[in-house]
Amino acid sequence: MAPVLVDVSEGIARLSFNRPEALNALDPTMSRAFVSAVRQVLADPGCRVVVLSGQGRGFVAGGDLAAFRAAPDKAALALEIIPDFNAALLALAQAPQPVLALLHGPVAGAGMSIAAMADLAVASADATFTMAYPRVGAPPDCGGSWALPRLLGQRKALELALLSPTLDAAEALRIGFVNRVVASDALEAEGLAIACRLAAAAPLAQAHTKALIRAGWSAALETQLQAEQDAFAACAATQDFAEALDAFFAKRRPVFTGN
Repeated sequence: MAPVLVDVSEGIARLSFNRPEALNALDPTMSRAFVSAVRQVLADPGCRVVVLSGQGRGFVAGGDLAAFRAAPDKAALALEIIPDFNAALLALAQAPQPVLALLHGPVAGAGMSIAAMADLAVASADATFTMAYPRVGAPPDCGGSWALPRLLGQRKALELALLSPTLDAAEALRIGFVNRVVASDALEAEGLAIACRLAAAAPLAQAHTKALIRAGWSAALETQLQAEQDAFAACAATQDFAEALDAFFAKRRPVFTGN
């Protein structure tokens, strides 16, 4: 079976890690498939939102430790896996489309880093979270060291990265790692509802909002104010902005076309 399942429908691109027998642990085949899938959906002009999920009992349980144990050159194996994941995650971070992660079961190691890199995250009540890297004598990868401090602050990020506690879904919500927690049997429905809402929004406005908030961490205030001004003016010149104003005064839902 394909190591990453791809489905694009009604503006929603679903990418699902598909090594359920290994709890979707990352290996070179999955790495290559993931970057290929990301490039495929981001090149689709109809794609409005990207949803990441995992098949089977969990989201992603980290790297394939059995493969690393068997590899005669473990560093070489790491360099077969990580660069493609980095390329895919960078493309998603820089893409105009919002990225939503649906998390269930084990979310560990690289799985937690991937979840942290998404724009939004919803967890099922059965999800558990751990960085896991200290247990295998390695530092974070897949963007974990970049995303965690931005989500949680430096002190909490260091706690998770150095001590590797296991968090339940309620604690992940309390500290702000996920946006919401839902019943285990409601994750798909909640994810679809959010994805549909994102897909129905004005694409250019969403793209600017995502870019502004991601850039705001490191931008000077003067730079950020100018970027906001430019982005607002660019959106105000679109048909979608005019449609939103018409819909507001007509008390109806706007229909955005991306123009």
